[in-house]
Amino acid sequence: MHDIIEFNVIEPMRTLLLAFLLLLSPLVTEARQSLDLMVDGVGLSIGDSEEVTGLRLNFRDRNMRMVRGVNATIWTAHEPMRGTVNGVALGLPATSAEYINGYGWGFFGVGAERDITGVAFGGLGVGAGRNLTGVMSGGLGVGAGGDVRGLVTAGIGAGAGGELSGLVLAGIGAGAGGNVSGLVLAGVGVGSGGDFDGLGIAGIGAGAGGDVLGVLVSGIGTGAGGDVTGIMLSGLAAGAGGDIKGITLSGFASGSGGTMTGLHVAGFAIGAESANGLIVAPGYFRIEEGFQKGLAASAVSIVRGEQRGLTIGLYNYARDLRGVQIGLINHAANKKRFKVLPLINF
Repeated sequence: MHDIIEFNVIEPMRTLLLAFLLLLSPLVTEARQSLDLMVDGVGLSIGDSEEVTGLRLNFRDRNMRMVRGVNATIWTAHEPMRGTVNGVALGLPATSAEYINGYGWGFFGVGAERDITGVAFGGLGVGAGRNLTGVMSGGLGVGAGGDVRGLVTAGIGAGAGGELSGLVLAGIGAGAGGNVSGLVLAGVGVGSGGDFDGLGIAGIGAGAGGDVLGVLVSGIGTGAGGDVTGIMLSGLAAGAGGDIKGITLSGFASGSGGTMTGLHVAGFAIGAESANGLIVAPGYFRIEEGFQKGLAASAVSIVRGEQRGLTIGLYNYARDLRGVQIGLINHAANKKRFKVLPLINF
């Protein structure tokens, strides 16, 4: 009698369970490993579904191809990252995809195998293998292997393997392997492997491997491997491998491998291949093989080329004087007579 009662209770339960599984079988597939509650392809998906329009919840993505709506994950996707999120990518604590277009937020971070376009906030960082475009903010850093364009804020550093452009604020450093353009501010350094175009302000150093067009300001040094057109302000030194056209103000020294044109003031010394403008260096001024035009005021002025302008100082020397020297001792090496004169030579 006991066996008959047990059979009568268990058998209906098995039947109900089987019926329930048959009911869910169209929704749960082994390939997708997901539970999809959809109406006309729109709705809720729980698990690693391939394509969803609506809300998709998953631990870690592997098979995702496209989400139009909200994709919420616990961790970043398996490598290689696949799929596109058009809408919102949420990470609790992290999320990633191949492409994210729209809004990305992660308690730890937001990442993309290729591009993020839109707005992204990562508690630790935001990164992309290729490009970042839009508003990007990382508690520690923001970076991309390609270009970064837009408004970028980072607690430590912001960088791009390609170009960096827009408004960039970083607690320590900001830079790019290529060109940098826009307004870039960093607590320690701002740098560009290529050209810099805009305003760069850094606590220690700001510079470019190529040309600079704009303004560089730093607490210690500013410089460029190529030409500078604009303004360089530095607490210690400013220089360029090529020409400088504009204004340089430095606490100790400034120099150019080409021609310095404009207003150039240094706390001690200035040197260049040539100079054309107003040069003020209390300690030492030197021209190497080129020419001097305009006015140079320094305790010691050495023009190892052609002086066509005016030098004022304690000791003035010119290999080829075609201008005027005013000082305690004035030496014009090209003159046949009166090579060295006090007060004035011409």
